[in-house]
Amino acid sequence: MPALGDPSAAALEEAASAFASLRPRLFGIAYRMLGSAAEAEDIVQETWLRWQAYDRDTVREPAAFLATTTTRLAINAAQSARSRRETYLGPWLPEPVDTSADPALGAERGEALELAMLVLMEKLTPTERAAYVLREAFNYPYRKIADIVQATEDSARQLVSRARKRVAEQRTEPVPPGRQRRLLTAFLTAARAGDFAALEELLASDVVSYSDGGGAVRAAKHPVTGRTTVAKFIVAFAPTFWSGAEVTWIEANGRPSALVSRDGVTFAMVTVQATDEGIDQVLWVMNPAKLARISTAKAVTDGGAALS
Repeated sequence: MPALGDPSAAALEEAASAFASLRPRLFGIAYRMLGSAAEAEDIVQETWLRWQAYDRDTVREPAAFLATTTTRLAINAAQSARSRRETYLGPWLPEPVDTSADPALGAERGEALELAMLVLMEKLTPTERAAYVLREAFNYPYRKIADIVQATEDSARQLVSRARKRVAEQRTEPVPPGRQRRLLTAFLTAARAGDFAALEELLASDVVSYSDGGGAVRAAKHPVTGRTTVAKFIVAFAPTFWSGAEVTWIEANGRPSALVSRDGVTFAMVTVQATDEGIDQVLWVMNPAKLARISTAKAVTDGGAALS
């Protein structure tokens, strides 16, 4: 270990300070690329190790170096993650993150953060996703995106344009967070009561319900589609799923969401995607590994924290 006053110690301290100031952004890039907070943390840690070992005297722009390293590591990780998710048991949903207290994702903008958007971005190639994230979430100029993804500036523009088009083809314009919360409140009330008619009234005709249990807990192994089918599905499991459950409001990925717990143990996170036609997606994150972080999220107390 370098002694106090040793120039190498001062250099390492300077390197650590530069890294710490940029860490939220690096995590934000990696998380949007992978949809996993745990994997994003691994990427950020690997970036730090490389930053420590690198000849930093040759780096003119630490921010560019660290963003480039993080993005390229995330591209590689996304390529292997895609093959793993092909064998995932049941629907795959991103690991939700708490965005209520602090923008820990380091985003100047909220784009490419909602769970539904992260699901859509799974259909992009890793390089398209990187270009899209850098542009839409962090407003990187095309020249810098080109440097990071090792492409020409024209190619970087094409990557972003292609990604935007592919996302737009599948994305519906969501309602504002306030209205989404009202719809989610009504949905939870109807779901807990097993009120078929109320559920049908809230759901869009083409609604899809996704349940991510990852094979660790009992959950639907296929998406459930259609207003009547989804309403029947929710009514069928209501007596057991909601028995003794407490619902706590949180903000996950920038949108109102609800944690469902029993005897102090969180066993699900529920959120919805809605348009002017009603709720068109219901997302149930039930994989315990994906709930470990979000279960410690602070309750959002405006209007009451819990529905008992």
